Amino acid sequence: MIKIAIYGKGGIGKSTTTSNLSAALSDLGYKVMQIGCDPKSDSTKCLMGGVKIPTVLDQIREKGPEGVELEDIVFEGYNGILCVEAGGPTPGIGCAGRGIITAFEKLEELGGYEYYKPDIVLYDVLGDVVCGGFAMPIRGGYADHVFIVTSGEMMALYAASNIASAVHNFGKRGYAKMSGIILNSRNVENEQAIVEKAAKEMGEKVLSVIPRDKAVQSAEDQGKTVIEALPESAMADAYRELANKVLEVSGSELLLRDEKCV
Repeated sequence: MIKIAIYGKGGIGKSTTTSNLSAALSDLGYKVMQIGCDPKSDSTKCLMGGVKIPTVLDQIREKGPEGVELEDIVFEGYNGILCVEAGGPTPGIGCAGRGIITAFEKLEELGGYEYYKPDIVLYDVLGDVVCGGFAMPIRGGYADHVFIVTSGEMMALYAASNIASAVHNFGKRGYAKMSGIILNSRNVENEQAIVEKAAKEMGEKVLSVIPRDKAVQSAEDQGKTVIEALPESAMADAYRELANKVLEVSGSELLLRDEKCV
């Protein structure tokens, strides 16, 4: 099982990128699980036909810690992708980071990974801050690889630098490692050069450049990913290329398995 965390500043297109990556990987034949780790709980919305699913924390609040079953928190979306939303605390009360920890612990307690046996797990994590809870995928052994989504905008790059620093620090302790920067273009002047320079300063490389395209909004208006709504589009091809690059960097064991099956 490959475990991947996708980090990035809020509003940078991280969930859109993650959902399309999940869809592209599933189309390649892999069993994918996507876990949203943002209090907004909308990471998997475009994999579920535009519908927000109940969150782990909502179900725990409603049914009690002992009353929650796997079918209450894991939902099947596009092409069999397993969708989970951690959720957040009641507004103004509690810690969103702690909510992520609670959700992860519940999924483990119920044996979710063993029951569903996904090939690839994608954690979609808010990256404006890297506090204990939001760092859980990195330091808790949940993720093996971390990819950061950014644009050429100053605040997005500032967040990316902070996330990369955190991952490098945790990497020294044997936790998840940085595996690349994903540029989600915003059409900033000289954007690719700016991001490549910033990535070099972080000690990283730009893995993929996702162009800015109206196809994304068109697909999301339908409650779908670009992969599902516009499979023949150039934008869908860009996400498929990203999927292949992610596999090259982090999925050698799956690629080797597939080669043996041929």
